[in-house]
Amino acid sequence: MERIERHACFGGWQDVYQHASETLGCTMKVGVYLPPQAQFGDVPVLYWLSGLTCTEQNFITKAGAQRYAAEHGVILVAPDTSPRGETVANDPAYDLGQGAGFYVNATQDPWSAHYRMYDYIVDELPRLIAANFPATGARSIFGHSMGGFGAIMIALRNPGRFRSVSAFSPIVAITRVPWGQKALRAYLGEDPEAWKACDPLELLKAATERLPILVDQGLGDEFIASQLKPDVLQAACAEAGHPLMLNLRPHYDHSYYFISSFIGDHILHHATALKLERSPS
Repeated sequence: MERIERHACFGGWQDVYQHASETLGCTMKVGVYLPPQAQFGDVPVLYWLSGLTCTEQNFITKAGAQRYAAEHGVILVAPDTSPRGETVANDPAYDLGQGAGFYVNATQDPWSAHYRMYDYIVDELPRLIAANFPATGARSIFGHSMGGFGAIMIALRNPGRFRSVSAFSPIVAITRVPWGQKALRAYLGEDPEAWKACDPLELLKAATERLPILVDQGLGDEFIASQLKPDVLQAACAEAGHPLMLNLRPHYDHSYYFISSFIGDHILHHATALKLERSPS
């Protein structure tokens, strides 16, 4: 990994790295915040997955998360949202292609050549972090909108891998809303049966781990009824007996003003879980 940015921040370092991704077949960028505690030993890792149109820059410049990561001693990892480059398939719309990877492995042309964000987040990126940074084996995951969907979906599909999961304004009913239907049809094909493996509502039914899900949703969010549908997640969790902490925040919209208002709560939630000793299995 090659460091291309470094900024002193709250006693630690906000860096940006780039690397050649074997999984995606392109150069990827990832933001890594190293808290001051990382100077003295290994610390746990919290992965952030951003939303539509974002790069690795949005979270690290707008969320105000470094202050809390420094306080609690966790590494923050914020990758880009899709493969990038002139040879990577794209679409003129903002909700498909570059900037809109949806954290799934595409099976359809032309997307399947590069769009394997699920494997990148689950396998390749954690290996790189473990090999290059003072990281313990404890990890958690959270995200926003498309990335909130990705965080919940990935946590549900990988029991035991993450200590905690949370999301801001997640696209939870991915197979029932326009953003999700468009992306899944393009990346995975026309058959809705192929979509079930990445549908949080389906994954909740068969979950073998009851990892609590923390969600913050702004009630002033312009996408709440058409694209997000937190009530559907609430009903699915209730039916499955899966723990959900759903905070409905009056007035807040879909932006990073909302995220920055409650990011401290989320990092505290994850830091608490990351520092708990697990019982021997």
